[in-house]
Amino acid sequence: MTFFSQSAPGFTPGESSLSSDDRVRVGQWDGPGPGYGFEGEEEDGLLRREEGDDAARGYTAEEEAEVVRTLDRKLVVFVALLYMFSFLDRSNIGNAKIAGMDQDLQTTPPRDDWYEWALSAFYITYILFEWMSLLWRVVPAHVYITLLVASWGVISSLQALVTSYPYLIALRALLGIGEAGFTGVPFYLSFFFKREEQAYRTAIFISAAPLASSFASSLAYLIVRLGESSPVAPWRLLFLLEGFPSVIAAAVAWNRIPDSPQTAHFLTPRQRKIARLRLIPSSSATATASSPSSSSAASAAADAATPRGGIQIADALRALASPVAWLTASMFFLTNMAYSSFPVFLPTIIRSIGHSPLASQALSFPPYLLAFATVLLTAHLSDRAASRSPFILFHALLSCLGYSLLALSEPLSLPPTLRYLALFPACAGFFSVVCLTVTWSINNQPTPSSQGSSFALLQLVGQCGPLLGTRLYPASDAPYFASGMGACAVAMLGVAGICLVLRVYMTRWNERVGSDVRRPLMGGGVAESEVHEEEGKRSVDRFRYMV
Repeated sequence: MTFFSQSAPGFTPGESSLSSDDRVRVGQWDGPGPGYGFEGEEEDGLLRREEGDDAARGYTAEEEAEVVRTLDRKLVVFVALLYMFSFLDRSNIGNAKIAGMDQDLQTTPPRDDWYEWALSAFYITYILFEWMSLLWRVVPAHVYITLLVASWGVISSLQALVTSYPYLIALRALLGIGEAGFTGVPFYLSFFFKREEQAYRTAIFISAAPLASSFASSLAYLIVRLGESSPVAPWRLLFLLEGFPSVIAAAVAWNRIPDSPQTAHFLTPRQRKIARLRLIPSSSATATASSPSSSSAASAAADAATPRGGIQIADALRALASPVAWLTASMFFLTNMAYSSFPVFLPTIIRSIGHSPLASQALSFPPYLLAFATVLLTAHLSDRAASRSPFILFHALLSCLGYSLLALSEPLSLPPTLRYLALFPACAGFFSVVCLTVTWSINNQPTPSSQGSSFALLQLVGQCGPLLGTRLYPASDAPYFASGMGACAVAMLGVAGICLVLRVYMTRWNERVGSDVRRPLMGGGVAESEVHEEEGKRSVDRFRYMV
């Protein structure tokens, strides 16, 4: 079932043989995200029964595909670039450490745990301010993203000026606040893409992390070499040159980021209409077109939608009571133990294998390059299969295998080459799990408000993982870091176990709901408060999980 606007200028649907009885006037529809509804003359849009052809839909499949491609090029790639800067600014401290930062910032008397505290300070504030993910439904996206990117760019650059570890720790805490809100980008992308399209777009966004890490290693190598012949310490130059680009990107974001499909300036007026209409759940339209009380059904569908720019407290609280939300957050916690510690300790780990500091920077690149390609391929296959759990399970076990080999490298007497190769499955595995877990969390909540609260819970619980992960590799455990590697192996095995539990739970729920029930949320969802008059059941009771 699809919608088109009767009176909007520049939007002329094809001819249809539907009679006036087959049409139902609908009021305003507010989809996910601020500024998302039909406004002005589009409030008198027409709801039409889908006939399976382009004329009935009001736009062609080719037009819709072009809209999606444009959103990918203009929006998804840009926010991925911003995330690349974000990940670069938070994780380059690992490269700075082996470039001489630790020696220059040590206090008197020296302490061995200053570096670990610098890492933990970031994640403490990162966790405490995860509630900022909810602001995506309150603050216009172009304003919010600009403020976030500018803040972390300035703070990251200021790290080049610190004279001791306490000052660095204070700036790392502020950096955590600046980056906390940006974790909500996958939720923001759900304003523009259908349920079965979100994993790949989230993958493009998250794959910027391994790409940034690989780029950081190569860039760090060049900057350190440059710093050796300059009056500025190499690690200070590293912070400055990698932090300042975010400030420039913030200025670009102000005019580049749309608040919703209807404000996407890079789309034509017709494309903006298509971008909105394609997200309206067809199930609501089917009910309105076929029900004798179609007018009331249409009104219910419109009233059920989450108010634009607001949060439905009942839906949000219902999500926080969901076992699915908590189990998914637990998976994210365990995955983040590996995800957060790997980038900041990888140069140190490679150096412990027997390579020089500069070679360690260069050898950090290949594992991330594989992870980048793996994340994109896995998300594409997951979207095509309309399934998440099999892919999460596979990659969690793959990562567990890599970490297990690293943990057992000393008793197994593994040569340095095999130890280095074991980093590849570990890295590719947990990056893929992160991407699919984030998407799964959004997919399996029925309304925008429940999606937002579930996502905030995911981040709040999940980002506690780095507090533990950043302390898994003390210098005293070198060169094998067996305890840290073993902890990550157990964590990824735990992810696989929770994933199996969720799969069983969701499958049984879907079977209980029944195979004849429609799937909501294909384009943003139907509110949980919607009532099926003929059955007296809320749509939340008939919601089908994406398994």
